[in-house]
Order: sequence, then C-alpha cells, then structure tokens
Amino acid sequence: MYEKPKRYVPGPGEPALPPQLSEFQNKTTDEVLDELNRMPFFMKTLDDTDGEGGENVKLEALKALAYDGEPHEVAENFKNQGNDLYKVKRYREARELYNKGVEIECNVAGINESLYSNRAACELELNNFRRCINDCKLALQINPQNIKCYYRVARAFHSLGNYDEAKQTLEFGLQLDPGNAALNALQAKIIQREEERKAYEANKLKEQKERERLKTLLDASLILRNFKNIDTVSPPELLNEAKLYLEDKQDVQSQLIFPAMVFYPTSDEFDFIATVGELSTPEDLLGVLLQRPKEWFDQPIHKDFTPKKLVGYMETEAGGLIKIGKKVNFHEVLKMQKPVVPLFDRSLRIYFVPKNQSEDWLSRWDKTEALKKR
Repeated sequence: MYEKPKRYVPGPGEPALPPQLSEFQNKTTDEVLDELNRMPFFMKTLDDTDGEGGENVKLEALKALAYDGEPHEVAENFKNQGNDLYKVKRYREARELYNKGVEIECNVAGINESLYSNRAACELELNNFRRCINDCKLALQINPQNIKCYYRVARAFHSLGNYDEAKQTLEFGLQLDPGNAALNALQAKIIQREEERKAYEANKLKEQKERERLKTLLDASLILRNFKNIDTVSPPELLNEAKLYLEDKQDVQSQLIFPAMVFYPTSDEFDFIATVGELSTPEDLLGVLLQRPKEWFDQPIHKDFTPKKLVGYMETEAGGLIKIGKKVNFHEVLKMQKPVVPLFDRSLRIYFVPKNQSEDWLSRWDKTEALKKR
C-alpha cells in the first residue's frame, strides 16, 4: 500500500524550522537530510554536486581552505593532520596527507624533513621497507643527524634480511647519539639474531658433515663385508625415514641394521620392518611378522602362513631368485660371491611363499621383468 512521504511538521514543544531553512518547509525528511549533507557542518558523506549535477560551491570552498595560506603553512597543516592520523594508527591515510605536504614544495627544510621522515614511518608500519629507506634518505639529505631516520632505516634493512646494512646504519646513528635507547635495543636484537643465525648455520654444517661421515662409514662397511647394493629408479617411500645404519656409529665392524621390504606374492601383500639386524635369520623375521590375530590366519589366502610352511626367497643381481634357509643369517646370504644377492636401496628384499605354491610362483617369475623394475 502506497504511503505519502511524511513532511516535517513540528510537534508540541518541538522547534519550527529556522528562517534560513524555511525553503525546506514543504520537503520530505529524506530531502531535508540530503540538503543538510551538502552543508560542511552537517556533512556525513562526500557530495561533489549541488544536488542537481552542478558544482557544490560550499564544498569547493572547504577544499580550498586546505590550501589557503603560504606554502609552508599549508605543508605544515598537512603534516600536523598526518601526525594526528598516525597517532591513531591510520597509516595509509596519514601517508596521503604527508604526500600532499610534500607536493606543496614549501622549501622549508625542517617541514620537508618531517614530511619525509614521517612518511617513512608510515611505510615502515605498512611493510613497504624500500620506500621507507628511500624516504629516510631524503630526510637525511636535509638533516644528517635525524636519529629517528637511522632507526627506521635499520629496522627496514633488518626486515629485508640485510643484516650487515642494518648494523652499519645503527653504528652510524650511535656515533651521533650513543645513549639512544631505541638504537641500542635494536642493535642488541640484531646481534642476538645474528648469533642465532650463525649457530643455526653451524649446526646445519655439523649435521651435514655427520651425514657425510656416516655415509662414508656405511659405504666402507658394505665394501668390508663384500655386500652389493642396487639403487632402484623408484625407491619405496617407506625408505625415506628408515635407513641402513651401524649399531655402533663409530665402529665399521659393528652389526649393520637394515630396513626390510617383505613380500607375500601369493596373497599380493607386503610388510615393512624398519630394523632387521644382519645377524638375524628368516626364522627370526617370521617370528615377528606372524604375530597376528587369529582372524588373519582364518582367511583362505593365509591358510598356509606358518613358519614351517613358508619358504623364503631373495633376488639375485642377475634378476633370478635364490631360496634361503630359515636358519641362515642375512650376513651369510649377502656376502656370497655366487650368486650375488644384493640389497635394494640399502634395504633387504625378501619374498615368503607357501611351500605348496612355490613351484607355480617360481615358474611365473620373469628375470627380464624383474630387471626392468629396478
């Protein structure tokens, strides 16, 4: 249902419109507010028109006030307004006012120095570190003893990771003001960070050297034992964490500990064991692997998965297979000269097959395909 727009009618005890607003007498409330918004004192939103598409003379006059006065007075005014905004952390708006002050080119050194220095402070808070440095340089060209600029340049360099430049800037600033608390605090922070960084780099280097030493030791231990290793094109991801190592990292003759990939080809399954000693046997390995719930053994595919019925096989360097006795340790198997049974990606690779299915599985083993997979 259409309602006629309400007009302003004073109620009991309410003031009538003043004479200067008598022209609004027959206008709606919204129309009155629109008109009031065009008067600077009442203005809530910026309106560049007079309501009819023309120029808002009052607004233009208000804008002109910002530039009314001598250039240095105008620049000073922009600087002061910018400072007020900076104090309440309105950095972007403060920067715009400093920009306007710089554009005045008032040729008063002190004002321009403050405009550049204060704009640099905004850029620092806004993480525009290179702009901060550039503005500080402009301020320092006017006043080389502006301590705040040395502080801001040092902070900007530090944030950019240019620690040497940050330290040099602080040292220069401290020559001018040795007791400056801000400069001294920042210098202490940078020195601490530098020490932490050096310690981190030294630790990384130490760890790298230790890894290289262990690799050399492991290489020597494999050569000493006459063990062969084959690095495959696509090592199992499980080997990213578990690695070959010596039981005693200082003794090349101590027992080697391998990760092991264990395959059950007749059931299309596999197991991974992170640590298997070279003196362990397939029997030891099965003792660990077959610790499973009864339900697992009740499955038809696991019917013959017992220590007595499973037979172990390992691949040879030539791509074939060799049966290994359950009581022979892996050291004895790996050191054989003929056939050569290698490690794969420095890990054991072993297949367990039920004895009653072994002949069928062996007949289907393809040496050529096995070599392609490496």
